[in-house]
Amino acid sequence: MSGSLAFDEYGRPFIIIRDQERKSRLTGIEAHKSHIMAAKAVAGVLRTSLGPKGLDKLLVSPDGDITVTNDGATILKQMDVQHQIAKLMVQLSQSQDDEIGDGTTGVVVLAGALLEQAEKLLDRGIHPIRVADGYEMAATVACEHLEKISEGFKVTPKDREDLIRLAMTTLGSKIVNRCHRQMAEIAVDAIMSVADFDRKDVDFELIKVEGKVGGKMEDTMLIKGVIIDKDMSHPQMPKNIKDAKIAILTCPFEPPKPKTKHGLEVKSVEDYRKLREYELQKFETMVKQVKDTGANLVICQWGFDDEANHLLLQRKLPAVRWVGGPEIELIAIATGGRIVPRFEELTKEKLGTAGTVRELSFGTTKEKMLVIEDCNNSRAVTIFIRGGNKMIVEEGKRSIHDALCVIRNLVKDSRIVYGGGAPEISCSLAVAEAAKKISTLEQYAMKSFSEALESVPLALAENSGFAPIHTLADIKSRQIKEKNPRLGIDCLNKGTNDMKTQSVIETLSSKRAQILLAVQLTKMILKIDDVRGSADQV
Repeated sequence: MSGSLAFDEYGRPFIIIRDQERKSRLTGIEAHKSHIMAAKAVAGVLRTSLGPKGLDKLLVSPDGDITVTNDGATILKQMDVQHQIAKLMVQLSQSQDDEIGDGTTGVVVLAGALLEQAEKLLDRGIHPIRVADGYEMAATVACEHLEKISEGFKVTPKDREDLIRLAMTTLGSKIVNRCHRQMAEIAVDAIMSVADFDRKDVDFELIKVEGKVGGKMEDTMLIKGVIIDKDMSHPQMPKNIKDAKIAILTCPFEPPKPKTKHGLEVKSVEDYRKLREYELQKFETMVKQVKDTGANLVICQWGFDDEANHLLLQRKLPAVRWVGGPEIELIAIATGGRIVPRFEELTKEKLGTAGTVRELSFGTTKEKMLVIEDCNNSRAVTIFIRGGNKMIVEEGKRSIHDALCVIRNLVKDSRIVYGGGAPEISCSLAVAEAAKKISTLEQYAMKSFSEALESVPLALAENSGFAPIHTLADIKSRQIKEKNPRLGIDCLNKGTNDMKTQSVIETLSSKRAQILLAVQLTKMILKIDDVRGSADQV
C-alpha cells in the first residue's frame, strides 16, 4: 500500500495513503463471515458430486472447450474463482490430489462444514483461536480413532481380488463405471507390474496413460510395453517386426555440419557432384554402422531427409523419426536399450529388444500408432484408453489416475478403513465422547467438529436419494448399539449397511489426509481477521 509521510504544525508525523477511496477493508467478525461464506459456496458446488450417485459438472472454458467431470480437483481447477479464500479451497483440493490422488471432493466438503460450524461458534462469542485449538484437539482424536478402526490389508502380486475391489470403490463414482471391473483390473495390473515391494514404492514415470478418440470404452487395454503416437517414416516399411533389436538414437541422419561459422562455395558441377557423393557416402556409413550392430529398427529423436529415408528403405532398415524425449526414455527403460548420442558409439550391447513392434491403425481416420510390446523389462507399461469423444477419454484418464494413486498408497501403507461415510460417523461419535471429558471452552469446538464430520455421510445419503437426517440418525444409533464402525450409507441399495460386506474400501492414508488438510486450512482461515485490497476484490 503506497503512501507518504507528512508532519502537522506541531511536528507530529502522519501518513497520507494514496487512492484510499479506491481501497476497501474488512475487519473482525465481518472478515470471518466473508471468508466462511466464500468457502461454503465452493463446498456447496462440490457437495452434489460426492459418492457413487454424485452428479457430474459441465465446465466450459473461455475457448469453448467442454469438460464433464465429477472429480473435485478438476472442477475447482477449471472454475474461474475470484475470492481469495475460495482460491485457498481450490489449493486444498489440489494438495489432496497431489498427495493422495483421491478424496478431493470429500476434503472440500469437510472443510466447508468445519467453517460452517465455526460460524455458529463465532456468533456465540467464542474467540476464533479457541475454535482453531478445539479443532486441532478433535483432529488428533479423530486420527487416533481412525488408526484403531483400520485393518491391515495384504498387498501381494498374486492376490489381486482385494485390490481390484479397492480400485472399484474409487471408480464407482466416475463416468467409467460402465466397465467398472475392467478398468479396476487394468489399474491393479499396471501397479503390480511396476511396484517395488522392497522399497514399498511405485514409480509413476513407468506408467504411461495414452488416449485415442474412437472405439468403445471397453476397448481400453493395458500394454506391457510402450505405445507412441508415431508411424514408420516410410509407408513401404514393414508394419510388424518380430524379435525387434532397436537402436535408440538422439543424433539425426544428416551429414555432419561444422559447429563454427562456415561458408561453402560450389563453383562447378564437379564440386556439386563431390558434395552429393560426400553426403551419400555419409548416409551409407551411418546406415552401415546401424546395420552392423544387428539392429532391425531405428528410433530417432530427430528427423532425417528424404534421401536418408529412401536409403533406409533400400537397406531394409525400418525407422521411426521425431520421437519425443520422455517417450525415448520410456522406450529405453522398457527395451533395456541405451540412448546413443553418436553413430560411432553404437554397439550391439546398447540395442534394446522387444518381442513385437507393430503399427495400429484406427478406423477410417488413417491415424496410426506404434506399439512396442513383450519387452525385456516388463516394468514399463502403457494404459491405452478409448472412448466415443474427447471428454470421455479425458475423464477416463483422470479416473484411471485416481485408481492408480489409491493402489500406490496401499503399497506404501497397507492399512484400510471402510467407506460409505462409516469412518466419519465413527470418528464423529469418538470426538463427541472425547469432548465430554474436556472442561475448557474447546469442548464446544470439538462438538462442532463432531457435527461437521457428519456432513460427508449426510451428503452421501442426500445424493443417493434418501432422507439424509433420518438415514444418518439410523446408522449412528446402529453403530452405537452394535459397536460396529463399518456401518455406513447404503448408496447403491444393496440391502446391507455393512461396508465390509459391500467391499467399499478406502485407504487409511486418504482419510487421515482429508481430516488433517481440512483442519489446517480451517485454522488458517479462522486466524485471518483483517483484509485490505482494492474495493472490487474485497
